[in-house]
Amino acid sequence: MHGPASPGWLLVALCAATGAYCLLRMRSGVEEQRRAAGGEALMGFGMAAMAVPPAVFTPPPWAWPVYAAVFGAAALRALWSVRTGAHHLHHLVGTGAMVYMAAMMAGAPAHGHGHGHGGSGVPLLTGALLAYFTGYVLLAGVRLLPAAGAGGVAVAWGDRPEVARACRLSMGIGMLAMLLTM
Repeated sequence: MHGPASPGWLLVALCAATGAYCLLRMRSGVEEQRRAAGGEALMGFGMAAMAVPPAVFTPPPWAWPVYAAVFGAAALRALWSVRTGAHHLHHLVGTGAMVYMAAMMAGAPAHGHGHGHGGSGVPLLTGALLAYFTGYVLLAGVRLLPAAGAGGVAVAWGDRPEVARACRLSMGIGMLAMLLTM
């Protein structure tokens, strides 16, 4: 899941900043938004940890199964949440992709400088995830375009929909970058 060091650090920065931003969104007064922001913060920080260049830190062999277990638990939670609304399906796909990447990294042989990469995934599944996240990023980007607003009630900073959309767009871009390096 690792490529050259500079893009790796940019990915770490993007994911960590998104995770921190999602933590700030947890100040929302709306429980559902707080819960979603917490799950997105977990994804952001997990993606940042997985993207650290191996020249800096090579996780011990037990780390990848731990990542898979953590995101497996998050996937089960997302699966449970799907019953209340289809918009939770994206969280299920995202956590499933994290489990998949962690499992592939756990099974990849180590190469001199760190983790195995390139060709370590199941091509059909990797391709399907790439197609999904490419479509998601494009759709999320379009949703950020300003639309004529009717004005209305001011909302709290953490409740603003464009903030959540920007977080999700950033994480979609990060996920796409991580999948491209598999």
